[in-house]
Amino acid sequence: MEQCLKIKQNTTAPIRYLKGVGPKKSLLLTRLGVNTVEDLLFYLPRRYEDRSTFVLIRDIKVGEYHAIKAEILNMSVFRTRKGISVFHLVIGDSSGLIRCVWFNMPFMKKNFEKGQKIAVYGKVEKYDKIQINHPDYEILENDTGSIHMGRIVPIYSLTQDITQRYLRSIAYDAVGKYASCLQETLPIHVRAKRKMVDIHFAIQNIHFPFSFENLEKSYKRLVFEEFFLLQVALALKKHGVKEKKNGVSHKLDTNLFEAFKKIIPFELTEEQIKAIKDIEKDMASEKSMNRLLEGDVGSGKTVVALYAILLTVKNGYQASIMAPTEILARQHYMTMSEILMPLGINIRLLISGIPKDKKAEIKDEIRNGAVDVVIGTHALIQEDVRFKVLGLIVVDEQHKFGVNQRTILRDKGRNPDVLILTATPIPRTLALTVYGDLDITFIKQMPKGRRPITTFWLEEEKREQVYAFIREEVNKDRQVYIVYPRIEKE
Repeated sequence: MEQCLKIKQNTTAPIRYLKGVGPKKSLLLTRLGVNTVEDLLFYLPRRYEDRSTFVLIRDIKVGEYHAIKAEILNMSVFRTRKGISVFHLVIGDSSGLIRCVWFNMPFMKKNFEKGQKIAVYGKVEKYDKIQINHPDYEILENDTGSIHMGRIVPIYSLTQDITQRYLRSIAYDAVGKYASCLQETLPIHVRAKRKMVDIHFAIQNIHFPFSFENLEKSYKRLVFEEFFLLQVALALKKHGVKEKKNGVSHKLDTNLFEAFKKIIPFELTEEQIKAIKDIEKDMASEKSMNRLLEGDVGSGKTVVALYAILLTVKNGYQASIMAPTEILARQHYMTMSEILMPLGINIRLLISGIPKDKKAEIKDEIRNGAVDVVIGTHALIQEDVRFKVLGLIVVDEQHKFGVNQRTILRDKGRNPDVLILTATPIPRTLALTVYGDLDITFIKQMPKGRRPITTFWLEEEKREQVYAFIREEVNKDRQVYIVYPRIEKE
């Protein structure tokens, strides 16, 4: 292990110190995100080619990829009538002959000599004769081993002026010299419980696997480690949020929930009531709520958020709702105004389409506490939007906002509660992975009377049928809307 402490055998050393790299090649490797030796060790192949088994020429099949070990018998360069340069390399073994062909690469002739032993790999084609076009090859000297042939060969993503052979060669050198210097990140008991290989075995066999079984073991180990470290980071973040006791603590009133059920024009589902209870528990705590509420369109997420808003306002705090589009913000404004305004709750809409003088008036009302609930888009995170006492933030379709945007809004209050809504279907396991720092509530039960949604996907040639269907629905006094996604500049 002492050699790992030397600068040239330290995995954090710049990649230019690796044999065969140097300053010029290191600049090219930075395009791949490879700046250090460790970066190269974790620059994993995107796929593999099984070149471990050599076949006799007589056993090859047209249309399949084969690895062949043979002798160079002849070579020639000629031009076609269209001026294309063609280099032919004729190789043979005890069972037959095959041509290897390179187009517009006459200089290839300098790489070969008659009588040399060679290994080639490529797809077998048949024209007037059987041949392999532009095969990968390796000159075999003294029948020694090769990193390009006679094994499971890694194939990497490349950049301009970096070839597979070059990247494979320096990766082989790096793995041989530095893999043993990597520090183990997974505790022994974690690896033992799941029967996982160590990091040195994993890096060796993810680049140059001895067998597909070893490759599978290495792959599982590295994938597990990536998710394990992600979960540890999220768990620490979640623990930090949960342990802070300087959040907004709301007082609960059972009469409020009963009154709420009477003012909404429909009956709450069991899952909506459960979600409300989860939110009540969070909001009553001295720790900040940080909850994700997931449910299909029409499952009633907005009503649950509406109760959380009512709870924070009744406790003397302000609430803000940030939506990704002005259309959705207006929709929330109309829905919530209809229910909350009769209760004396002041709601304002803050979007870019509002005149400047009206905006300034709304911002003043928010600042002095005259506004109880403000609904808007990115306009809410502007520096001149200040709250008197922000108690709750509701973010709709949070994946459409950057982390910094949500943080800016949260910083406008003193650790306010945060409720995130999403209609994007996320499997529970994936949700716990991606949103591991959040508490998660799912609403899968649809309200009574809600008709099922039917989705159709049609080819472009049926566009006119779609238009005809739209005209038919409009003629029945029904409504139709078209979602037209487009890329906009930030």
